[in-house]
Amino acid sequence: MSATTEPQTGRMGERFGHGACVLCGANNPWSLGVAFEPDGEGGVKTLFTPDLRLQGYDGMLHGGVSAALLDAAMTHCLFHKGVRAVTGDLRVRYPHPVPLERPLGVRAWVLEAHSPLFRMKAELRDGAQVLVWAQATFCETKESPKEAS
Repeated sequence: MSATTEPQTGRMGERFGHGACVLCGANNPWSLGVAFEPDGEGGVKTLFTPDLRLQGYDGMLHGGVSAALLDAAMTHCLFHKGVRAVTGDLRVRYPHPVPLERPLGVRAWVLEAHSPLFRMKAELRDGAQVLVWAQATFCETKESPKEAS
């Protein structure tokens, strides 16, 4: 019983100091191993199958995990554009419960780009139905938080 993602493409996040991320980090033994790939429309996508370890209410993905997953998708969308940025504002909406143990689509894309700010959107879907969506503002940064201290 494990959370799985497909496809397992290269580790884009490592290039941007994101290798220890709990969602996508290749250098974190507790990472969920989420990997994103370009969707052909300027965004990124992945398939994610949440398991019981990520449960909130019975049979449902924890809302915080959904939010983190959408945040990671938006972050990776920017990574794929060569932009390193941090979340400045995140708004998440939960129109439907998110089931466990079935592959779900995750997609993110840029709504507006006025560097250093980027407005983003992401969705968690079961087929055509949007289960959770988020909009966020990201701020481009040239250094990691570790380097800034």
